[in-house]
Amino acid sequence: MPDAAVAATHDAVVMGVSILVPAPFGDQLQHRRASFGDPQAQAIPTHVTLLGPTPVAPADLPELIDHLQLAAQSTEPFTMVLRGTGTFRPVSDVVFVQVARGISDCEQLESRIRSGRWSRDGAFPYHPHVTVAHDVDDASLDRAFDDLACYEATFDVHSFHLYAQDDEGTWTPAREFTLREKPRP
Repeated sequence: MPDAAVAATHDAVVMGVSILVPAPFGDQLQHRRASFGDPQAQAIPTHVTLLGPTPVAPADLPELIDHLQLAAQSTEPFTMVLRGTGTFRPVSDVVFVQVARGISDCEQLESRIRSGRWSRDGAFPYHPHVTVAHDVDDASLDRAFDDLACYEATFDVHSFHLYAQDDEGTWTPAREFTLREKPRP
């Protein structure tokens, strides 16, 4: 959703910030999420969350965009490795693919984003991950955990995205923020 379309609404828009898992990995994991019966599989692009769903008034959107731009320019690109599965059970019915490399990069970026006006207390400590099954029955959670236990993907992270959630719960990219490129020697 373009910035102008988001700003044109009169109510707060639910926004989120995440690292998009690129093709072909994102598509593979989204397909697998759907195969486990996750009702949100098609509505949520495959991602690593940096800032969860946050209501933002249209008048505050430019401030959020400036804040995210500063966070992006304070972060160099990094390599992410996804490997194996984990779960938040019994606290939450979620199975995820683990971030095996890039954890500290995600934590530092998340900390930059969740600062100042955009600081939020989460229900749980930040744990970068890629959800592959949520709100499905125990058998489907077990299958997701087992089927993706040997999953592995490696890719470089050069940006993150601001997403807007529509009335049907679908998340759409609103803007991409490019990370600061490393200086060449």
